[in-house]
Amino acid sequence: MLDKIPRITVYHAKQCDPKKCTTLKMKRNKVVEVVYRIKFLPHRAVILNPFSKIALSPADRERSESDGLAAIDCSWVHADDMFEILRRGASRCLPYLVASNPVNYGVPTKLTTVEALAAALYIMGFKDRAEEILSIFKWGPNFLRLNQRFLESYSQAEDSCSVVRLQEGFIPKTPIK
Repeated sequence: MLDKIPRITVYHAKQCDPKKCTTLKMKRNKVVEVVYRIKFLPHRAVILNPFSKIALSPADRERSESDGLAAIDCSWVHADDMFEILRRGASRCLPYLVASNPVNYGVPTKLTTVEALAAALYIMGFKDRAEEILSIFKWGPNFLRLNQRFLESYSQAEDSCSVVRLQEGFIPKTPIK
């Protein structure tokens, strides 16, 4: 049986520069469906939420195949408010990853929407789809190279707890002063 690739839906809050917006570029390339009201996100989808207490893992694959994968595209300045009103689907946070986009290159966890979606797809075993959506951007393939070790490890994890344990080994330790 062939794997079913998740339907990807993104809520776009219209808070960014349309010329730099990864969501709008993915929409133009027909790789995501964009909605402009949170209520139009699929009810049972796996929703990427940086404030979730549960890490995304390969265990989320089946749900994403049947109910979809969703993201919220909003300014980091307004992220707290946006995710607070989200009350649907299976909320999941991404583990430790490093941005490769031109605005936040090298900054841990400050991912664009395309980086977040590609990471989720990769972790859940849809590696070809992750590469495909990143290929739309000049800098996109570098995201996978920069995070290869992390993504491969997370994609082999059994569940959310395993992902969190792996992440703990990747987060740089800062000296106590």
